[in-house]
Amino acid sequence: MTQFDSKQRFNLVRFKEIPVLGIIRGAPQNAIEGILNACILGGIKFVELTLNSENALSLISLASQKFSKDLCVGAGTVLSLTDAQLAAEAGANFIVSPTLNIDVATYCNKKGLAYFPGALTPTEIEKAWGTGAAMVKVFPASQMGANYFNTVCGPFNELLLMAVGGIDSSNAVDYLNAGASAVAIGGSVFTESRMKNKKFNDIQQAILGLVISVKNFNRKP
Repeated sequence: MTQFDSKQRFNLVRFKEIPVLGIIRGAPQNAIEGILNACILGGIKFVELTLNSENALSLISLASQKFSKDLCVGAGTVLSLTDAQLAAEAGANFIVSPTLNIDVATYCNKKGLAYFPGALTPTEIEKAWGTGAAMVKVFPASQMGANYFNTVCGPFNELLLMAVGGIDSSNAVDYLNAGASAVAIGGSVFTESRMKNKKFNDIQQAILGLVISVKNFNRKP
């Protein structure tokens, strides 16, 4: 059954079913299809391709055209309005930034694109959420630890926060249990060595381990 299509925007309800975002940075052009297949087989349905990768826009275009039935493809490391516009034209269905950019937020709201701005402190998080963000990307999460989410969610219990940075199968549930609404996996899974050497099964198995732990967490009463 078709999960996505090229005209479908980011679906937050569907994302919450398996709240794991794959961050692919520096993927070789000749390996991207194998990497994306590994994502699908591993069980994630949302991936971002970072703009600070070589041929990033062409990778986004390829991914959004060839994998739209199974993946919702977004652009990461979006630093400017121009970045956001080019990413959207290439087929990105959501936009992720390391910090909050008001111009990007305004553009995403106008275009109906989900926006994930980065923030760390409570003041930054509140400001980012106030721009209409789909979720606020708390980065680098590993520097703060899972308990930080429990603390922040105290006064901001309606916010949706995504833990980014240092997440893997050993700690993903800790962040979700502490109040994160989603987690993102990047360098711990999509390593330069695995992508360069086309070790797609290793990527798939790493994703699968994390997805299983997240699914088990979601099934708890």
